[in-house]
Amino acid sequence: MFDADTEEAHLGGGPDFVLDAIDNIDTKVALLAACHRRGIPVLCVGGAGARLDPTRLRFADISETSVDPLARSVRSRLRKDHGIKSGVTVLLSVEKPTCKLLPIDQVAAPGQDPLDFQVVPNFRVRTIPVLGTLPAMFGMAAATFLLARLAGRDLDPDSPVSLTRAQYERQLTRLEDRERERFGSDDGVAVDIDEIVYLVRELWRGFSARAPRVVLPGGDKGLCRSTSELVLTRWDSRRPATVDNLVLLTREEADTHDSTDLETIRSAEPEFYRDVSLSLQRARHDFCCRHDQCLLQESSCAPLATA
Repeated sequence: MFDADTEEAHLGGGPDFVLDAIDNIDTKVALLAACHRRGIPVLCVGGAGARLDPTRLRFADISETSVDPLARSVRSRLRKDHGIKSGVTVLLSVEKPTCKLLPIDQVAAPGQDPLDFQVVPNFRVRTIPVLGTLPAMFGMAAATFLLARLAGRDLDPDSPVSLTRAQYERQLTRLEDRERERFGSDDGVAVDIDEIVYLVRELWRGFSARAPRVVLPGGDKGLCRSTSELVLTRWDSRRPATVDNLVLLTREEADTHDSTDLETIRSAEPEFYRDVSLSLQRARHDFCCRHDQCLLQESSCAPLATA
């Protein structure tokens, strides 16, 4: 079992990667916290119990976990006990479990000590039904992630955030309204609903570009995130509202951004400027360089400065 006494024996050699598939929360949290503290890459595997659908497996940051009870408990403990809010990759199922852990009084018969049913000391006692094939799928997905990472080929997983079609349509409407208010018309809007979905869900993952990507306790149940206070606005007001020139911000942040020139942001907040620029470069690559044919206007495809 991993604990503070065995940490050096397990991690002192500086492993290239740690794969965590522990079920016991105390041990799991201790290992993840130790890897985070030592700067060792680690993949945390969530629970496979009481699930059926293999198509619902996702990779996500620990901050974006709320459906999986195991990952949710780990997230809470990492935050409360170790101050870790993000930076740990999790493999989880976004399928809602069909049942819960057995009550402790159903594990043992009257007069029996439930601790007698522990596999090893300090390990959890209660169990949950598991479909035998699903843990194997978790294992194959985790192994593939690990091999890709060791080969220098990081995966770019889909966001686990679940938004409705109406939420995306409202984002497009807000963008058009904002354009008319700022520029007198919405002629500069050069995105359709599919690109709005990409921007909100994939590029900005349902968060403001300025927000720490941390799911608040008790919020975002089922990974359905409220976007009522978020709007898309031009990153560079001199260029049209194309897929590589739109940043997701809160309304207040967007108003402040719209009244500030990019050079001021670049000088005052170089890290934020760089991060957004890199994200928009990704959007440009995804949409502008597809099939060796530019899908945006040539004037929109000038390289972004990131220095």
